[in-house]
Amino acid sequence: METTHSQDHKLFFDVRDYECDMQGIVNNAVYQNYLEHARHQFIKSRGLDFAEITAQGIHLVLIKAETHYKRSLKSGDHFYVTTKTERLSRFKILFRQNIYRKDDTLMLESQMTTASITPEGRPVVFTDLDKLL
Repeated sequence: METTHSQDHKLFFDVRDYECDMQGIVNNAVYQNYLEHARHQFIKSRGLDFAEITAQGIHLVLIKAETHYKRSLKSGDHFYVTTKTERLSRFKILFRQNIYRKDDTLMLESQMTTASITPEGRPVVFTDLDKLL
């Protein structure tokens, strides 16, 4: 199966005080929230709606998360998440996401693998998958 790559999508954020731990840096779990929101906005930027896809009985679920923390974000930091996609199969899509501080310093690299499944957990072809590539 031929693999295609989408263009980078950027979404900008600011670190909020409550997202930081006692060390004054963003808690590791919070990065997952940033990445998920960026994926949903990426999907929306392609003319699709995550809630509508789910209502059609197609669940786009995260099945593998690879995250490489490079540096720590701190309260007040301005940053952005880049997202691009790659088809892995008829049922799977890879989201390559990076987080950069506003000065373009790489803070995190990630690869998030998602699959399209039915509510019962069986693989299903997501016919609009090409819109995400």
